[in-house]
Amino acid sequence: MMARADRLERMDVLRSELEAEYRDALIAALQVTSGGVSGLFGHSKDKHIQAAAAPTVEHLCDLGQSIDDLREKLDLPRFELHEQFEASRGPVAASAVGEPKQAKSWLDRLNQT
Repeated sequence: MMARADRLERMDVLRSELEAEYRDALIAALQVTSGGVSGLFGHSKDKHIQAAAAPTVEHLCDLGQSIDDLREKLDLPRFELHEQFEASRGPVAASAVGEPKQAKSWLDRLNQT
């Protein structure tokens, strides 16, 4: 019984560490994007922009998946920050706010929490 409790506690500590790593990586990516480097949100169809952002996006998605796997084992809801990031990605209308402004808005919101 104690072994299970210890294992769950270790998983929860790992989840917490991964969530902090995710948040730090997302903030770093948002800072780059708010500085004028598009691609994080996947709004552009330009292959070069997508390719440049791909390693960062893949890293965030891999971390998000690892966190969600742990959260599922711990009977916790999905990782909301990653879900919000995923929902904000993809094609948008031509009239939508640009990625740098979107990133600045995200940074403002994350700095408030």
